[in-house]
Amino acid sequence: MAQGKTYLKKNDQVEVIAGKDKGRVGKILRVVLDKDKAVVERINMVKRHQKPTEMNQQGQIVEKEAPIHVSNLQLICPECTKTGRVGKRILEDGTKIRFCKSCGESIETKS
Repeated sequence: MAQGKTYLKKNDQVEVIAGKDKGRVGKILRVVLDKDKAVVERINMVKRHQKPTEMNQQGQIVEKEAPIHVSNLQLICPECTKTGRVGKRILEDGTKIRFCKSCGESIETKS
């Protein structure tokens, strides 16, 4: 896949197909195009130590989502609720849409 190009967008439902969270499903919170990664809700959780920022605050260990490579994610079709490959189609009015290759329906989010 060319760097900076992906078929995933924010708010898409995805399933992890490889790695420690294999089989888990989540919503994309953010896409990092220059690294071909995405941050998925409650997936690839890491612990980070945080220093106190004010005099009266304590340091703490924060758990947050780390980016996961897009090749380890597969989009879930909202129509047929299956994971599958994604194609691109240009409509008559010139707009580009993504479609599910198994059911042929559009998978553009209504957000």
